[in-house]
Amino acid sequence: MRRLSLLALACAGLMMAQSPKYGVGQAAGAEDIRRLGISVGPDGEGLPAGSGTAVAGKAVYASKCAGCHGSKGEGATAAALVGGKGTLNTAKPVKTVGSYWPYATTLWDYINRAMPYYQPETLSATEVYSVSAYVLYLNGIVGETQAMDAKSLPKVKMPNRDGFVADPRPDVKGAR
Repeated sequence: MRRLSLLALACAGLMMAQSPKYGVGQAAGAEDIRRLGISVGPDGEGLPAGSGTAVAGKAVYASKCAGCHGSKGEGATAAALVGGKGTLNTAKPVKTVGSYWPYATTLWDYINRAMPYYQPETLSATEVYSVSAYVLYLNGIVGETQAMDAKSLPKVKMPNRDGFVADPRPDVKGAR
């Protein structure tokens, strides 16, 4: 009984520590919640308006990405984005956007959410489309002037798209 009382007292203390009367934090606004809830699927659902090409993406990449990923995506302090073709079935696979990733929309979503590393979520949708196009171009997947947008990006056939299989577990819904 004494343990239960101590547990109740500890929980009450934790609840009070989270109380707004201490002025810690702030309530999430509608825009905060919207940004956290964005989800881009392989079919492109959730992609916003905007468009970009590798030509436009080259400048954005040089200023926001090259310091970590190298001037041509070869990797520097962060992972390589280019290369690795033909290595997945070897003892030392090199997993890059061009050799491993199954969907171009995943690239867009990752750049949008997490890049640049030191300032995530600061790129506009057009900048994200442009950098995505540039990384795909560096991997020889799209042309330099080919526009990437909500309609064209999901149609990009990634080299390893067929290297992934649906999860066969009965408790997991949908194919990957």
